[in-house]
Amino acid sequence: MEWADRPRSGPLDVVVTGLPSDAHTWNLVFIQLLLEDLGHKVVNLGPCVPQDEIVESCCKFEPDLLVVSSVNGHGFNDARPLIEAVRSRWELAGLPAVIGGKLGVGGGEREQAGELMRAGFDAVFQDGTGDEPGFAAFTSFVGSLAVTR
Repeated sequence: MEWADRPRSGPLDVVVTGLPSDAHTWNLVFIQLLLEDLGHKVVNLGPCVPQDEIVESCCKFEPDLLVVSSVNGHGFNDARPLIEAVRSRWELAGLPAVIGGKLGVGGGEREQAGELMRAGFDAVFQDGTGDEPGFAAFTSFVGSLAVTR
């Protein structure tokens, strides 16, 4: 069975979540408000969400985008198994998934971003890379998904 891409135009349905090891909520609320201000519909799963719950929520809500955020500096450790679990489900194989925030504490941000992209994330928006400001790049990415494919 193949999963057909839905043509998109306008608002996206987005699942926003924290990772199992990250208890921070302010970043998730900020992202939710940002996305809602852009006209998108958001389900915010909150902080400390178990990997299986994230995967099952994506299957249940059938979002157009999964946004993962971490600020505790340990997100990189939880992110790879999460995206591998997401990509292992046929119904989520084509789901655009992004991650952002402070994902590590010891440097190597570019290497971590590359590894997460190879593991299956579509984009990594991370502190400390010196690239385009994270929110500008993030909103640009979201905007590119919202136009008709």
